[in-house]
Amino acid sequence: MAHDHNHGHGGHAHGLATAHFDRAMAIGVALNVAFVAVELAAGFWAGSLALLADAGHNASDVLGLLLAWGADWLARRPPSRKFTWGFRRATIFAALGNAVLLLAACGGILWEAWHRLREPAPVAGLTVIAVAAVGVVINTLTALLFVRGHNDANVRGAFLHMAADAAVSAGVVVAGLAIWLTGLSWVDPAVSIAIAALIILGTWGLFRESLDLALDAVPRGFEVEAAETALAAIDGVAEVHDLHVWGASTKEISLTAHLVVVDAADRDAVLATATQVARDRFHAAHVTLQLESTAAGENCHQRPGDVL
Repeated sequence: MAHDHNHGHGGHAHGLATAHFDRAMAIGVALNVAFVAVELAAGFWAGSLALLADAGHNASDVLGLLLAWGADWLARRPPSRKFTWGFRRATIFAALGNAVLLLAACGGILWEAWHRLREPAPVAGLTVIAVAAVGVVINTLTALLFVRGHNDANVRGAFLHMAADAAVSAGVVVAGLAIWLTGLSWVDPAVSIAIAALIILGTWGLFRESLDLALDAVPRGFEVEAAETALAAIDGVAEVHDLHVWGASTKEISLTAHLVVVDAADRDAVLATATQVARDRFHAAHVTLQLESTAAGENCHQRPGDVL
């Protein structure tokens, strides 16, 4: 029996470097907290549901940035006797928490917008335009903080999220212009519904993916059959079974498998090749392989028909 277990961080490096990532997060959070305060005050003063909806969205973004930042910090902590994997899975739970919060906020926005459509209230259109225009600037500046990290999926996600927020704020500006020019107050809740729909559309994929990862599903884009075929094709490997793939974090893939090796094979060479295939071709950061003789493989308790 032979094992290989790598604790390296393949696919986990921060594209912005840790110091720059932390600085970008701190600036982004500060900018958005200040804007949420201004937007909430202006929304209540102007009676604008669109502004309040966007403020709620931006507040959830602040919480989302803090969750992502905190989870990223935890993921960097070293393993311990109690937490032998460290805290890498914190990134999965942070992503799931973000998705749930966003979807819940959208439910509240849609409920209030429905009531506003039935009983429209007057809205100060110029205030909506001015405050939302500031939001376009703030969200764009925040997005620009993460441009340099386009090779890091987590940083790229933050960039795309803030860029989408800039687009949503631009939509609020359009609503304000429409109200100012036409006096139609129903435009405000209509835009709120459109904003909520956009958030739900952008959040649903994150919710599904993070829920899958929390349940140890195979990470998106990983082809289990291809990995099994590649390992079975290694010279000296007669069979592959008990293959498992899951996300150690939102950025790291773990892979374990039993390889039945023919008696004449060089077991060290088989182990080295299989490990390299798993890491280089399938980008698994944590690899554990158990080598078994033909007899041991036939009697392996992890070889039932319902296990790969």
